[in-house]
Amino acid sequence: MFNTFKRTAVLAAMLASTLTTVHAAWPDDKPIEIVVGFAAGGETDIMARGLAPFIQKHLGGKASLVVINKVGASGEIANAYVQRAAGDGYTLGVVNVPPLLFVPLTKKAQYDPKQLSLLARVVSDPTFLVARANSPYTSLTQVVAALKDKPNSLTFGYNGVGTNGHLAMLQLQLATGVKLNDIPFNGSSQSKNSLLGGHTDFMFTSLTAVPAPEKEAVPLRIVSQFMETRAPAIKDVPTAKEQGIAVVMPSDRGFAAPKAVPADIQARLQQAIASSLKDPEFLKTASSYASVISYLPGAEWQRSLDASLPMLEALAARMPKE
Repeated sequence: MFNTFKRTAVLAAMLASTLTTVHAAWPDDKPIEIVVGFAAGGETDIMARGLAPFIQKHLGGKASLVVINKVGASGEIANAYVQRAAGDGYTLGVVNVPPLLFVPLTKKAQYDPKQLSLLARVVSDPTFLVARANSPYTSLTQVVAALKDKPNSLTFGYNGVGTNGHLAMLQLQLATGVKLNDIPFNGSSQSKNSLLGGHTDFMFTSLTAVPAPEKEAVPLRIVSQFMETRAPAIKDVPTAKEQGIAVVMPSDRGFAAPKAVPADIQARLQQAIASSLKDPEFLKTASSYASVISYLPGAEWQRSLDASLPMLEALAARMPKE
């Protein structure tokens, strides 16, 4: 019996030593996946690919980061993939709010937000209503008036169910009673291409998708912004509230990891992200979204999301359940 106990103790010690070695090797022994749940070329993808080499730099050692896209269901597929990943620090997700919280409120989702640990918020992005520059509509009040006169007469693209664009649209319908023809896409790049091609009349999107609307291949115009106050980069466009329509919907994007990732690895990732966002070389490359960088450590970001949950629950209650 003693020998059996001794062998068990030796095996346990060897296992503990192996686990310690594996843990200590992070992040040097294989690439870290950054999982993006929206299409390549959209603002989420651009942010992830722009930051990846700088996070790699500030992690140091032999760290290597690779961005992969798992597109669909407003980020649900990517979030589920990250939740199910091993808690070894080699799989991270770029999470988008509001869909991270909103999707599970409307159906039985493949993931649970509570099983993801927020590492850091990177941006808080204004939500806009955008039209082609030659559109006859120059204000939100004109759009609402047209829809009241002819319901469903105008088409609106947005970046997926439960996203900031979708929820701004829902709030607009609730606030004004209008009915519009809505078309969901798998990301802002697709909804933007539809607008540029003249297939839709408007799109709900974020500032980082249209940082210079007048310089697009087909010039665009921002009709309204859905923020408490005007975004510093777009001071000449009124908010919906200034036009008498109470719709506010920002878009947060940042990083999360599986809940089981050790606290010391989470802390190193958070610090690398924070350092990257201050890196002068990064800021030179981030011109399309530098104005909306809004860093928050994971714990603070989680508290702000907890505070937003009642509003999202109220909107979800009006959505059909699957």
